[in-house]
Amino acid sequence: MSAYMPLCVPTLKGNEWKYVKECIDTEWVSSAGKYVDLFEQKISEYTGSKYAVACVNGTSAIQVSLRLAGVLPGDEVIVSTLTFIASVNAITYNNAKPIFLDADKYYNLDSEKTIEFIKNETVFKNGFTYNKKTNNKITAIIPVHVWGNACWLDELIELCNKQNIAIVEDACESLGTFYNVGKYKGEHTGTIGKLGCLSFNGNKIITTGGGGMILTNDEMLADKAR
Repeated sequence: MSAYMPLCVPTLKGNEWKYVKECIDTEWVSSAGKYVDLFEQKISEYTGSKYAVACVNGTSAIQVSLRLAGVLPGDEVIVSTLTFIASVNAITYNNAKPIFLDADKYYNLDSEKTIEFIKNETVFKNGFTYNKKTNNKITAIIPVHVWGNACWLDELIELCNKQNIAIVEDACESLGTFYNVGKYKGEHTGTIGKLGCLSFNGNKIITTGGGGMILTNDEMLADKAR
């Protein structure tokens, strides 16, 4: 066995080259074209999301989703301590601030500790949740489904809905992950919250070289994302 074990090596075979060549021949190589529309349609059908909006990459999908979720400069966004830097970068790109909370034994955001934090360290007033320590508004939370492990959201979503904290799922590493227990059994990660985000980077389950996708069941949010 080689001493070097790559994280992921894309396998390009079958009709991929034919389709890529067609894109080049027709000069529809980015932003639009029949394959972008078809890709959005196929992802929507597979995940069960009503709408899927293609993006330049997963990071931009999270950045735009946070903006659509109402995150404003100076707001705070809850995120797990164990994540790829893109989740945090997307927060700062919106001039907001991350609140880091612990990961659980599955490497995902610890729902129990997050619920405890919201109940004990925040106050709900004027329709929004505020951090007691900083007095900043907590507008959103990013559960990251690390390495394809589905983050447990049953009780957390219920509380966040009451506290007006938007759920923006980072499902960039979990294309193909469906819940097999709990309230959301049978549903795909990224379709549970207000918005969900996928990535098609070279190290993902399927790749477009770069690329990302926003998932949502809200037509207005999908239109705004586009």
